[in-house]
Amino acid sequence: MATLTCTASDLAPLLTTATTALNATALSEFLCGRFNTISTKFADTTYAVNNTYLLFSAYLVFAMQLGFAMLCAGSVRAKNTMNIMLTNVLDAAAGALSYYLFGFAFAFGAPSNAFIGRHFFGLRDFPSVSGGDYSFFLYQWAFAIAAAGITSGSIAERTQFVAYLIYSSFLTGFVYPVVSHWFWSADGWASPTRPHNLLFGSGSIDFAGSGVVHMVGGIAGLWGAVIEGPRIGRFDRTGRSVALRGHSASLVVLGTFLLWFGWYGFNPGSFLTILKSYGDGGTYYGQWSAIGRTAVTTTLAGCTAALTTLFSKRLLAGHWNVLDVCNGLLGGFAAITSGCSVAEPWAAIVCGFVAAWVLIGCNKVAEKLKYDDPLEAAQLHGGCGAWGLVFTGLFATEKYVNEVYSGRSGRPYGLFMGGGGRLLAAQIVQILVVAGWVSATMGPLFYGLHKLKLLRISREDETQGMDMTRHGGFAYVYHDEDDPSIKPEFMMRRVEPVNDASPA
Repeated sequence: MATLTCTASDLAPLLTTATTALNATALSEFLCGRFNTISTKFADTTYAVNNTYLLFSAYLVFAMQLGFAMLCAGSVRAKNTMNIMLTNVLDAAAGALSYYLFGFAFAFGAPSNAFIGRHFFGLRDFPSVSGGDYSFFLYQWAFAIAAAGITSGSIAERTQFVAYLIYSSFLTGFVYPVVSHWFWSADGWASPTRPHNLLFGSGSIDFAGSGVVHMVGGIAGLWGAVIEGPRIGRFDRTGRSVALRGHSASLVVLGTFLLWFGWYGFNPGSFLTILKSYGDGGTYYGQWSAIGRTAVTTTLAGCTAALTTLFSKRLLAGHWNVLDVCNGLLGGFAAITSGCSVAEPWAAIVCGFVAAWVLIGCNKVAEKLKYDDPLEAAQLHGGCGAWGLVFTGLFATEKYVNEVYSGRSGRPYGLFMGGGGRLLAAQIVQILVVAGWVSATMGPLFYGLHKLKLLRISREDETQGMDMTRHGGFAYVYHDEDDPSIKPEFMMRRVEPVNDASPA
């Protein structure tokens, strides 16, 4: 490669005798060589900037695992803290190997058919022009383990450790990758980037995964919790709901803020690149602006859902509850994840407002059906994720759809924005096929584990807590008031006032 240095002494001999054809050719080759070198340097810089941006986004999404761990730990009783923390570590570790061996190939192994990928097993022949670089693999792995982390919350406090190993590997290695291939791979049958789309000429817009990630994790958790049944004591003999409260609101709030922070890699990072201009270029507006707008819509939806939940629960329950507010915030984030890049900021406020009521409604239905989910994961990620897909079909803006999904004009966009009903129909199809696929795969898996007695722990273990029976001891030195069978070695006693007639 030629160097970028250029001095007067280099050009002088060529310019003084440039009248001859030979030296004119030499001068042209010299200048073209320098311009080609500059062009190559700019191309390398573009790749470096985009890969750095994607790696940073991957780190943010991975940080959400810590948020999930803290949220789960605070939402369960203290006697199961070590167990739920271990399962969160397991989701990342087992998910890394299964996604490396099979999952990434099933999701993005190009060239492939419309249903499933066929290349890059064990990252063989990777990186490639069609498959991306290592940063892309890391980013997609972080998404896969996020889906597995959602499921672990639904079946917390009553599930055998071996069941976590099996379901986590199966979900990240096969179930989730197939769904992501359908909607995110350029070969997928419902992908909006497919040249000749098979789904209403549009494809489903699920930009960062309201359906691909949140619905997959939520519905998988739904089946696990239904097949296992509720925790002991969750409903009394008359069928009334009994609150089994988590042991630490502080951990729940910490986990929520960590998830909020990570969502700025989850949604804006899904652009994958940042150094891209819109139109002729040379202006301040480009993909970097769309990334900023996506962060804004994400923020507004989550904050609106949090405030809506706060005041709604105050009216319904009569008190201000920080745990409900945290779940409402996450529900708003889960909902806006689909349309975060193609909706106006004001529409994100509508998304968050409705998401809060979707979550409240799903929780009411779950209580009526005696469904027990310690983290409300199925209601939050499944219900709000489905609403997010519908929201995109209603509020996607024509300008933003054409910018984000460039390649052809006349794409369908939101029904309420004047774009007709084709995109909304595609979004509804996605809800149905995701629910059907996850039910057809994860439902039989959990049922098989149940029949093999590998799913639920014994009644004795559940009563004592898995930290003591399965993990060698409690995470804390504590006294659980809900469990009279545990006698602490030392406990402070309340000092009662004494009736003493003598003057003080």
